[in-house]
Amino acid sequence: MFDWNDLRYFLAIARGGSIGNAAKALGVNQSTVQRRLRALETALDCSLAERQAGGYQLTAHGQKLLAHAEQVETTVSTLQRQSTTLDNRTTGLVKLTSHVTVGQRIIKSGFLDRFHSGHPGITVELIMEQRALDLSRGQADIAIRGGTLDDDLALVGRKITEVPWGIYASRAFVERHGRPSTPADLVGFSIVELVDEIEALPAARWMKTHAPSARIAARCSNIPSVHLAIKSGAGIAPLPAVYAAADDELVCVLGPLPELDYPMFLLTHRDLRKIPRINGVFEFCLSELKSVLMRGEMKKSETSTSVVGP
Repeated sequence: MFDWNDLRYFLAIARGGSIGNAAKALGVNQSTVQRRLRALETALDCSLAERQAGGYQLTAHGQKLLAHAEQVETTVSTLQRQSTTLDNRTTGLVKLTSHVTVGQRIIKSGFLDRFHSGHPGITVELIMEQRALDLSRGQADIAIRGGTLDDDLALVGRKITEVPWGIYASRAFVERHGRPSTPADLVGFSIVELVDEIEALPAARWMKTHAPSARIAARCSNIPSVHLAIKSGAGIAPLPAVYAAADDELVCVLGPLPELDYPMFLLTHRDLRKIPRINGVFEFCLSELKSVLMRGEMKKSETSTSVVGP
């Protein structure tokens, strides 16, 4: 008989395509993932995944068993979630997840301290991840997410705010190379491209549309890296206006632009919304998060008027 928990490692490899990605997703080291996969294969007496060029791929056996493993995962997650709904305590742990930049603002604002002082029996664990954690699988209880929401009827939530974005450069970059007056001018400047996890952002798509032939000086897969690339003078790129406003070395050369506004949502699973301690954190987030996310003096373009489009 195999250890049911080993299915998590098999599923993480199937989804991540590599031992490294699986280890990162599960928060363990790579040797643990390999050991648990081997244990599952030994118990089932078959090979489930094989090393290939560039990562791991499921074997024929692995492909056939994948859907069944996912069904087990869904059943276990549902059982755990339903068990949680029976817990009517007003104390305990609540896991809140957000992207790194949002988490930084939450910590700096004193949001967690204010909540804990008013709710001493509840501990909020802030999980800062670029990837979206799965609320249905219990990876987090409440999520702060941006962009277009998935059509997941199991999730409930509210829109918090629209975060404005602008196009930024470092002061040193502007002194050396000048600045664009309109979006059409961007093709004449070096840019920092937003890729991977952040390439679907409205700002990333806008840059591809308005500067398709601009020289790409750097590619970044998260906002802190974009910030550092701009600050180092690599090129021009979009940033959230409230985030960029904290750095005096940055200049907003275009915007903020309304078409780059990024909606932020607060979400939880429908079943979890009824739990007193989770509901308490959720309601506090609704009352406090907008001011946290929008706090700070937003930098305006240093031209006489803000450019809002071509």
